[in-house]
Amino acid sequence: MNVLKENLKVVIVDAVVLAFVILLFVFHQPVLAIITLVLAIAGTVLYIVGSKRLAQQEESKAQLEAAKQTVSMFIISKKKMRMSEAGLPAAALESVSKLARRQKLPILKVKVGPQIMNLICEPEIFDSVPEKKEVKATVAGLYVTSVKGLHGNKGVKKPEEKKGFWKRTLEKAQEKAGAKQIK
Repeated sequence: MNVLKENLKVVIVDAVVLAFVILLFVFHQPVLAIITLVLAIAGTVLYIVGSKRLAQQEESKAQLEAAKQTVSMFIISKKKMRMSEAGLPAAALESVSKLARRQKLPILKVKVGPQIMNLICEPEIFDSVPEKKEVKATVAGLYVTSVKGLHGNKGVKKPEEKKGFWKRTLEKAQEKAGAKQIK
């Protein structure tokens, strides 16, 4: 009963789809009815699995927030590589599925005090992390969640977006005509 309350929207949509499938069978459209039924089942399964994954993700973010610490470190290098190649501790590799081990992750090679170690970086901040610089980073276990520059790089540099063919052509035409650029 609790599952029905949690997924009430999906149950209602599935009931409507089931009524639609019955109507299709009544009007002698069995192929269309079967296709609709299969799509409804697939959509329901994806919705339920997705909501469970979302709950797990929120729980893991809460754990990261609880375990984070601010550490001063020197970033030696940064690369995207597989977990198995990154030189992470065996305990970290064992806790991850085989499929996730093959996925490329943003890895930072850092020096914290006298110790050199590899840490996993958050993908959103990976491009803004300066190399060969000392930074103050927020770390939760082996996971770097944010970086603030101490020396050198003061702000986050955003790479300039490449302009497409049509945008360049439009700018050239407007420049020749002496018109203002439209943004």
